[in-house]
Amino acid sequence: MDLFDAALTGTRGTPATGRAGSSAPLAVRMRPAALEEVAGQAHLLVPGSPLRRLVEPDDESARRAAPGSVILWGPPGVGKTTLAYLVATVSGRRFVELSAVTAGVKEVRQVVEDARRRLASGGEETVLFIDEVHRFSKTQQDALLPSVENRWVTLVAATTENPSFSVNSPLLSRSLLLTLKPLTADDVRALVRRAVADERGLGGAVELADDAEDQLVRMAGGDARKALTILEAAAGAALADAGPGRAADDPVPVDLDTVERAVDVAAVRYDRDGDQHYDVVSAFIKSIRGSDVDAALHYLARMVAAGEDPRFIARRLVISAAEDIGMADPSALQTAVAAAQAVQLIGMPEGRIVLAEAVVHLATAPKSNRAYAGIDAALADVRAGKVGVVPAHLRDAHYAGAEGLGHGKGYRYAHDAPHAIAAQQYLPDELAGRRYYAPSDRGFEKQVTDRLTRIREILDGA
Repeated sequence: MDLFDAALTGTRGTPATGRAGSSAPLAVRMRPAALEEVAGQAHLLVPGSPLRRLVEPDDESARRAAPGSVILWGPPGVGKTTLAYLVATVSGRRFVELSAVTAGVKEVRQVVEDARRRLASGGEETVLFIDEVHRFSKTQQDALLPSVENRWVTLVAATTENPSFSVNSPLLSRSLLLTLKPLTADDVRALVRRAVADERGLGGAVELADDAEDQLVRMAGGDARKALTILEAAAGAALADAGPGRAADDPVPVDLDTVERAVDVAAVRYDRDGDQHYDVVSAFIKSIRGSDVDAALHYLARMVAAGEDPRFIARRLVISAAEDIGMADPSALQTAVAAAQAVQLIGMPEGRIVLAEAVVHLATAPKSNRAYAGIDAALADVRAGKVGVVPAHLRDAHYAGAEGLGHGKGYRYAHDAPHAIAAQQYLPDELAGRRYYAPSDRGFEKQVTDRLTRIREILDGA
């Protein structure tokens, strides 16, 4: 299910006509009526863009030139269903929604056949929206091809999975692929404020406190539907507490406590844009560096509970693995990178398990910052002008005339030397003998120390 995805009749697979009534969920009532109300996705809505031509064709020729099939790819709650709905309603077409979770080939064929009959009798065109199309089997996706090729319907399919792997090549090649970006905090904040003020939403009946708004936006995590659902629950609780005696034109305040109670989540005193944000992140990294796994998990929990972007946490873990663990346990970086990829793949809330596993590995791993210190020492020399010229025997000797310049002369091929270590000078003359990397005696790096000592003895013999 995606943003504002309930059909207005309340039945999936049936056309939606008219606006939602006051009994509909807030997310449905606030369904955009025009492209200008769509949050985010400005990159898809520039004048002349394929999506804008599909939604707002200037004339019949423009409509024929518009794409006949569109695949919308993006995370939950960013507006895939909203755009599909606008393709239908703004251009005066019929909107039918199916979910790949519950529908099969039979339902798809019924919708397509009905659309063909309508076209044959001069009736309205049909926009067929299929949510979670990646859940359709190959056979089910193949059943869509004739309707796409013959334009019996305008197909708009939504997926949260990479279409290159989840959508059949024949359908993908016949479709315009549009990638929707995650909503920013400002996008979600604008939606929340519009819902508070708009007559379709709360009509100014409540007034959202700044800290409550901040917490709501954080907890939404870029999901507009989630934000409006939380807002509706908090507003309902506030209005119920106020009772029938309040003045009609006096907005009821919605504070942080009300938002917390409405979603049954204790707010963590944590500001993603303020001091608390940086303090918690700092304590998190320093706890890992200090090998206190319990403290590291505590700060991880605070960030997760506060709605911190899990991708941000994963990026910090990758940095920590390279900076603080390094060669003492090279597998820590592999774990951190795998965690970042897994979080991107599965999202939250399951992503917290992946993050916790990475935190435990990093916090309990032996620590070494020697690789980090080594590159910084080398950079300091380079920035100070200590570079020198590349030794002649190491220079490129593959182009015409290089041999005449002495390039490559005397170079020893490492694999022909004992232990594959060729005793020759590699650093420029000005830096000969300079040491940048000094391994520690911890973890895997202790083995590196023994090997590096022997290597340097051979190289120094040159």
